[in-house]
Amino acid sequence: MPDTITKLAYQTFQQGKSYFGVTHKSLSGQLMRAFNPPKVKIQDVDFKTLQILQQRLNDLLEQDWADAEAGVYPKELLFDNPWDEFFRFYPFVCLDLPGLWERANRRHYHSFDADIDTSGYPKYYLQNFHHQTNGYLSEMSANLYDLQVEILFNGSADPMRRRILAPLKAALADKPKPKVLDIACGTGRTLSMIRDTLPQTLLYGVDLSPAYLRKANGLLSSKPRVLPQLVQANGEDLPFVAAYFEAVVSVFLFHELPAEARQNVINEAYRVVKPGGVFIICDSIQRSDSPEFEVMMDNFPTMFHEPYYRHYTTDDLNQRLIDAGFESVSNQVHFMSKYWVAHKPAT
Repeated sequence: MPDTITKLAYQTFQQGKSYFGVTHKSLSGQLMRAFNPPKVKIQDVDFKTLQILQQRLNDLLEQDWADAEAGVYPKELLFDNPWDEFFRFYPFVCLDLPGLWERANRRHYHSFDADIDTSGYPKYYLQNFHHQTNGYLSEMSANLYDLQVEILFNGSADPMRRRILAPLKAALADKPKPKVLDIACGTGRTLSMIRDTLPQTLLYGVDLSPAYLRKANGLLSSKPRVLPQLVQANGEDLPFVAAYFEAVVSVFLFHELPAEARQNVINEAYRVVKPGGVFIICDSIQRSDSPEFEVMMDNFPTMFHEPYYRHYTTDDLNQRLIDAGFESVSNQVHFMSKYWVAHKPAT
């Protein structure tokens, strides 16, 4: 298929996901205001800010296409979407909405069903993040997560995840069989992208949620390739010896951690990565680099229960990385996500 047709197909694919996300949020918002009006004040986003947001999304998708066209990762990744799970689980996303609205209005932030085992987890983790049912500890949460995040970001979650692949590939260019760890690997989508991009890597993933690890195992087992090693563990206390990995990555974790835990995870990443290795973080934008989106950053923890997000938006992760021992820390911003690429000194 000629590249012009492939690019058009990609643009159409992404536009479809974007329109679906906007439509879902618009309809669900109207229903919420009609049947369970929110008790918190949400600031309006002006038209100029929405225009800037749309341009940033367009820029992200252009970069995503450019990286695929340049061979950073296979073009097949651009169309990697679990359609079977979309059609299977989208009705449950809708059915779960009344429960989300009820928890939000009642401020029930630590509500778990009786059959959910909450023992052994750090206190900060036992939250109904995003007001979702049973936090991150149920099979249903694991089944709905990727779909919910795609809706939240108007179909751009995967393009934002893929921004880690170019710096990761560059850092591992001269390594024959590098070991890569994904901290808070969730449903395994980032690990799957890395495996498709760098098939010679030996992949590892840790996550606190056994339900999400089971989901990740299912996703990663669906392709006939070497399975990553998945371990239930806290990123603050990784079960690996020092200097074991050539690279460590973490995607969409740090905004859900309190400040002390953020530093602990960074310290652990430094400990387990080899001298000369790299640590790459993908997470939300911050106020210092995206002041034009401050209203949205203010609205986000109000609309979606994110108890540590406000502090995160002003936290200097560059300094935290340097304090841990990393050097040559660089940043990029793409759409609603920010990236840190930090190197451990070679000697």
